[in-house]
Amino acid sequence: MVILLCWSTDRVVVNRPSPREYKGRVLPFRPRGALFARPVPRPPAATDTVPDLEKFERTPDEPDDFRHRMLMNGLGLAVTVALVGAGIWIADVMAHMRKDQDCVLTGRPGCTHVEVPAQPR
Repeated sequence: MVILLCWSTDRVVVNRPSPREYKGRVLPFRPRGALFARPVPRPPAATDTVPDLEKFERTPDEPDDFRHRMLMNGLGLAVTVALVGAGIWIADVMAHMRKDQDCVLTGRPGCTHVEVPAQPR
């Protein structure tokens, strides 16, 4: 279907396709509820597939191990700070390498800093 707009009269002209044109193929779709309407066999529920989690539960009268929890929180904070520091360092190294590579590829001499020890007189 082609829609043409006429600017002079501001009305829409619709050209219908001719019967000789290929119109495509119509695909039949199922209604949305048809997938869930048929019964689906479910496997029998096995009670012994999941081990018992009672060994990880804490009783209400058991005291909280505050020291261990704070130690783990501090360790997590240290690992996070180390990862952020490593990421910043890697980004800095990549920026310097990109700057040096751009300098070399443009053909300029003296792109890198060379340290020359001072000679005693």
